Amino acid sequence: QVRVVESGGGLVQAGGSLRLSCAASGISFSINDMGWYRQPPGKQRELVATITTGANTNYADSVKGRFTIARDNAKNTVTLQMNSLKPEDTAVYYCAAQGPARYYWGQGTQVTVSS
Repeated sequence: QVRVVESGGGLVQAGGSLRLSCAASGISFSINDMGWYRQPPGKQRELVATITTGANTNYADSVKGRFTIARDNAKNTVTLQMNSLKPEDTAVYYCAAQGPARYYWGQGTQVTVSS
C-alpha cells in the first residue's frame, strides 16, 4: 500500500523559515513528478512547486525566489525549503507523488505564519 507522509509544518513568524519533508513508501513503480500543493483557509488547493525525476522544477509565482523544492529519487523523498515566509503562506501543505495512473497524496501538514 502506497503511503505519502509529510512532516515539518508548524508556527513561524513572518520572515522566518520552515522545511517540509515528504516520504513515499510502499512504492512498486517509478514515481514521475513529485510536488507540493497548499490549501489556504477558505480557498481551493493550489500548486506550490513540482519537480521531475530529472530535477526540473516549476514554482507558483507567489513563491518564486523564496521556496526551493528538491528530491531524492532513490529514497522517494521530496523537500520544500521555505524562506522569507509571509502570512499569506499560511495553509495546509500537501505532498503529491505521481504514479503511472494517479497521484498519491499525503494527509497534509499545517503551516501558520504570524504577522
